[in-house]
Amino acid sequence: MGIALAALMIGALAVVLVAAPFRAFELDRFFVPKELALHATALVAAMACLWGAREIVADRVDTILAVFAALCLLSAIFASNHWLALRGVAITLSGLAIFWCARAIAAAGWRRAIIAAVIAACTLAAATSLAQAYGVTSDYFTLSRAPGGTLGNRNFVAHLAAIGSPLIVWYAVTARRMIAVLLCSAASAIIAAALVLSRSRAAWLALLVVGALLAIPMWRAARRVPHADAGRRIVFLGVLAIVGVALALALPNRLNWKSDSPYLDSVKGVVDYSSGSGHGRVVQYRNTLKMVEHHPVLGVGPGNWAVQYPHFAARGDPSLTHDDPGMTANPWPSSDWVAFLAERGPLAVLCLLIAVIGIVANAFRSVRGSGANNPAARDPFLPIALVGTVLVTGAVGLFDAVLLLAPPTLLVWAALGAMSPAGRARHAWTLAGRTGRRWSVAVLALFVVFTVRSALALEGMNVFGTGDRLTAAREAAYWDPGSYRVQLRLAQLSLAQRGCGAARSSAHRAASMFPTAAEPRAILRRCGSD
Repeated sequence: MGIALAALMIGALAVVLVAAPFRAFELDRFFVPKELALHATALVAAMACLWGAREIVADRVDTILAVFAALCLLSAIFASNHWLALRGVAITLSGLAIFWCARAIAAAGWRRAIIAAVIAACTLAAATSLAQAYGVTSDYFTLSRAPGGTLGNRNFVAHLAAIGSPLIVWYAVTARRMIAVLLCSAASAIIAAALVLSRSRAAWLALLVVGALLAIPMWRAARRVPHADAGRRIVFLGVLAIVGVALALALPNRLNWKSDSPYLDSVKGVVDYSSGSGHGRVVQYRNTLKMVEHHPVLGVGPGNWAVQYPHFAARGDPSLTHDDPGMTANPWPSSDWVAFLAERGPLAVLCLLIAVIGIVANAFRSVRGSGANNPAARDPFLPIALVGTVLVTGAVGLFDAVLLLAPPTLLVWAALGAMSPAGRARHAWTLAGRTGRRWSVAVLALFVVFTVRSALALEGMNVFGTGDRLTAAREAAYWDPGSYRVQLRLAQLSLAQRGCGAARSSAHRAASMFPTAAEPRAILRRCGSD
């Protein structure tokens, strides 16, 4: 389990910090390296957990998650854009693999190490955001969604900061050494400051709701932890968080907000869905639910929301781009749950919700157990922290993309796996025989495909901006044939330099990926191939 633990800890930090400097790919230069880190972590951790294992034991939660994974795979098979479907389903399956590996590692006695790595990753994300806010410049930051740090978007930083907050409280309250309490207090100050500067209404609202629901249960659970100063530790964390907020508001930063009172405006607009981005979300959700009506079983396929949404949107829809009304401004909707409904179907969403409820139930059931072999029975705070993590993740997922992205996928599933022990065994599969080994190899091969796919996409971005533009675009298309941006650029350059004969194939590929996009169809019309 040592190798699996090291993979999870390194992967948790890497998925937050890695990024690429290729500014021509302003979103993917953050997403693709982090997806590579996610898939590589899942691959190494799964190999380490399967190596030497004699059997796999599954409870009801595992069975339901396996059904969820199967539905996602089936949905991907019937998607119109298989490149995006592969990318979307890969994130989901890697997250599930990390959940199962983290649970096995925690059962071996390394729960706190996993949670510590998740907390460190969330804090590092917040720290890079603060660094950008206070003047640090880097090719690995972006100016369009500052202060996004190495995540490229201030909202993504806020999501991780909010998700890590219940874990920080749990770790500090249950720590046996004062140095851990001090480090958690510093983390709470950094995260609180980043939350304020992010102006992420989704994260603010999630913490507000979760705090209101769990404040009393958390306090009572903390008082039952075998530390006389557990209550004072929570107060200390709160004081440091307030200090972080005060410093964030008082210290001058480099953020160029358009408003004279940006933070107050964000507070006023937390629940405003009649104008601005709030109204845009309502319009988007309404149109996305039309997609569910037309694809009620398997959805439109993982990652295929952007492909299908223009078919259901009216002209002037705020989710569409101004330059090309056949393309969405973002590759995913502003909600995990709306995306899962539209892309994977209601049955898959139901399976996921039941599985999460089962994970929480297993945590509470473990606390009620007894005996020296049940460490969770001595930690009444654990299920409360788990509920807090689930609620925060679910709340921010109502308003933004969270589990559709690699960093929160790795960190959330690792935390859930570490905090929730397995339930009563229902099934067992031996790995000692030939059939078991074949299944293990097939599973690992799948994660190899995910990892190689991300690595090739990263190489495609690397060669895209080098040397002769047409040659570079052709090489980029060779490494990453599923990139709409690369295929469109190759078609444009080929048309300009070599005519229609050279441009048709890449234009057809781009049009097949996004049938409603205007630019590849314009090239095909010009070449008489539409």
